[in-house]
Amino acid sequence: MAEEIEDFFGVYLLFCLNEKYKGKTYIGFTVDPNRRIKQHNKGVKSGGARKTSLRGPWEMVLIVHGFPNDISALRFEWAWQNPKTSRRLKHVEPKKKTEKAYDYCIRLLSEMLHSGPWNRLALNIRWLNTIYKKDFNTSKLPPLHMPICYGPVVCKKIASSNDVSILDNSDILTCVQCMQKCTIENILCCINPDCQMVSHTICLAKYFLGSSDHIVPVDGNCPTCGIHVLWGDLIRKKKGCYKNLT
Repeated sequence: MAEEIEDFFGVYLLFCLNEKYKGKTYIGFTVDPNRRIKQHNKGVKSGGARKTSLRGPWEMVLIVHGFPNDISALRFEWAWQNPKTSRRLKHVEPKKKTEKAYDYCIRLLSEMLHSGPWNRLALNIRWLNTIYKKDFNTSKLPPLHMPICYGPVVCKKIASSNDVSILDNSDILTCVQCMQKCTIENILCCINPDCQMVSHTICLAKYFLGSSDHIVPVDGNCPTCGIHVLWGDLIRKKKGCYKNLT
């Protein structure tokens, strides 16, 4: 059964099944993987990419999702597509002559998940088809806060009733950290539906970071209910300044 994902931003890897082009790969960005693979296989006239048009069928084998916004995902896509140009991947060994394109893509991904700023995002590595699953190098396994998932996804927009109820009550829009009033534009709410925590984005980030010299936290405990949460899960719907950090 497909898992429903809210506010989906993903970067995927395609594998070509056409005997003439078998083994070729393609990396892209999508907000709806099910629609996107159909476009690739129907060709450029249906919205597919020129590089994949008339070379199908293609299989979407892997997708990285959980990016807080489209800009963050698009930057990840570009770096994965252009490792020789990306300043964040200059340390990665170039593709070897005997290395398959698919293996190289997985090796690049492994390095990217350990490189900043991506190594601090609440990303999910999802194998859509386990037939093509390839194990990561044991020395470069995804960070512990990035789960490896399996199976298809369905993208849906799911309203959060907790956020709505909080925002409808302006009397409780007070930051739990600095005790100053918050505006709707700069607050974060706990993902626990029973928690009424409201905080300025910057205040909660400082609380999560503690004495760390990082700019963006990875995770932390809600100052009100105490549950452990990933920063990416809290911030995913936020816009504005956070986009520049990812």
